[in-house]
Amino acid sequence: MLLEVSPRPAGRAALWLSAAAVSAAVVIGGAFAVPTAAHADATASYTGIVLGVGSDESQRSVTWYTSADSAQVVQVAPTSALVGGDFVGSVTTFAATGTANIATSGGYNRHAILSGLQEDTQYSYRVGSDGNWSPVYSFRTQSFEGDFDFLFFGDPQIGASGDVAKDGAGWADTLNVALTANPDVEILVSGGDQVETANVESQWDAFLAPDQLRQYPWAATIGNHDVGGKAYEQHFYTPNTDYSDAYYREAAKKSTTSGGDYWYIYKDVLFIDLNSNSYNSATGGGDAAHVQYVTDVINAHGADAKYTVLVYHHSIYSAADHAKDADNKIRRVDFPTTFSNLGVDLVLQGHDHVYTRSYEIKNGEKANPDEQPGQNDVFVGEGGVIYMTANSASGSKYYDITAPDNSGTSGAGNGADPLKPDEYWYNSVQNQEHVRSYVKVQVRADQLVVEGIRSGTCDAPNAASELGKVGCGTDGEGYTAPAGGVGSIIDSVTIHPYHGGGEDIQVDVPTAAPGEFGWTIDGHNGLVDLGTAEEKDGYFEAAGEINPIAVSDTRRSLAPWSLSAQLGDFTDADKTFSGSYLGWTPKVLTPGAGAVAGAAVGSGFDSGKGLSISRVLGSAAQGHDKGSATLGADLDLKLPTETAKGTYRATLTLTALAG
Repeated sequence: MLLEVSPRPAGRAALWLSAAAVSAAVVIGGAFAVPTAAHADATASYTGIVLGVGSDESQRSVTWYTSADSAQVVQVAPTSALVGGDFVGSVTTFAATGTANIATSGGYNRHAILSGLQEDTQYSYRVGSDGNWSPVYSFRTQSFEGDFDFLFFGDPQIGASGDVAKDGAGWADTLNVALTANPDVEILVSGGDQVETANVESQWDAFLAPDQLRQYPWAATIGNHDVGGKAYEQHFYTPNTDYSDAYYREAAKKSTTSGGDYWYIYKDVLFIDLNSNSYNSATGGGDAAHVQYVTDVINAHGADAKYTVLVYHHSIYSAADHAKDADNKIRRVDFPTTFSNLGVDLVLQGHDHVYTRSYEIKNGEKANPDEQPGQNDVFVGEGGVIYMTANSASGSKYYDITAPDNSGTSGAGNGADPLKPDEYWYNSVQNQEHVRSYVKVQVRADQLVVEGIRSGTCDAPNAASELGKVGCGTDGEGYTAPAGGVGSIIDSVTIHPYHGGGEDIQVDVPTAAPGEFGWTIDGHNGLVDLGTAEEKDGYFEAAGEINPIAVSDTRRSLAPWSLSAQLGDFTDADKTFSGSYLGWTPKVLTPGAGAVAGAAVGSGFDSGKGLSISRVLGSAAQGHDKGSATLGADLDLKLPTETAKGTYRATLTLTALAG
């Protein structure tokens, strides 16, 4: 009889393929609903205009306040189609919807969803109605596939210092610094607490003043200072939002507070944003509702992305005034195991006005005892999650780091880190300099690079003292100047995702265009990169090789063995092509254990079924020598040039059989 032999269940290797559209000549107007022209209202004013994220990279939203309850729209056109700044051709119109604002805000709110956008295009837009338009603003789409960067901002909390103008100036300067240094970032993500007092519109005016919020999409998050009124919901449209009672802090006060959980996919990242103010099941759905929401969204949409990033306000692994808050201890018990089980990669948080980066956390515990403080490369294991806390982006308020206690080093505990006893067990990095900062996240094929970056400096740092603090002290407390100036790095970590027991294979297939293709190989951390496919005569082709596989056999019986593999179909949401298009040529890299390479299998593009049926990588006959061998295989991918653009993934299953 045959016995399946493997140190773990059959390995599964995700194969990535990014394919470009056959033609980029899409009529953008065909994707839009064009309403009847809005009636002119010469007296209407438009304020608080903000660009937001849509359901995916081909959408944006625009939200604004208006003084008139009239029909209003957003007009959009490629900037190249404007004539002297006028919208004269290629204009698409999107109808806006909205309601009356609360009394303290006055006026009305409107929002529109801009859909069907083309990639790599500069757009101009304006809001209003015929004869009465806002100023013209612009934004730029980039490639809808591949790498991208986004920025994360913690607690601007305009008004927290008592000086709205000062806080607004700090916030504006952080955006200027961050976007001057990173002009190609694609989205701006909020950590919550846009303002100090939920319904004070002067604070919202200062927050929304920077023009960058009309040029880059803002992904809003509800903080505890935003939640107590309706202004947050009036100012921000968020996609796929569930406004059920369960996602409000107090269901009984839903009509006067803001709430909701939402999600969107941007290129290879599934973002899920939670209203963490709702944690108490006695007044709302509590954490259990969020856990179910995250579970449902990932089960429904996780396969459409390569990474999952969660965003919410209340940091569960922080280091300052809120580190020991009772509500955060509840979340610290309720969230981590679910996040680990669902394969979440990164969690972005705010609230504590301090910068922290956690160790790799699995099921509420430090996953790897050997991970060192400040380690710059983290190779996460199955279920490993990194949690970040962003400091203040405006400088309106900071909280000093607090000391650990004896409450334990897992779960809700705030005990000390054995490697640095003055700090919390869960944090690899803790930093408080009383200096404005932001977080940059670089999304790459096989890693997330996360950096904390200074956007301000000390105006007048105090002399050093026995307190040994670093930063901008304002009360003569003896702070020393921070280590670097504007743009300098506070902390940097490269997160290498878990690939399971198999191998991930990636190839980029471009739009058919002669002379522009190449390939590269990168086997780092299990990722096999087939490079950029080259267009041949009627097909795309890419080549590479799998990561070597070691086989060891010391059985006395000297019985035969074989190692086989089978590939499923490549899929990207509703797009698919057959795994039969991948073929291989097995080889013995290091002889031993009687290993003989399996037969070469050609791509099914030419004939046959390729690797879509089980194929032998290597084998040994009865009576072979004991020992070990290393097997490999050259990969050959051929597929039609009609392959639809997208990022595809398939599963390669390796099975060892021994008799």
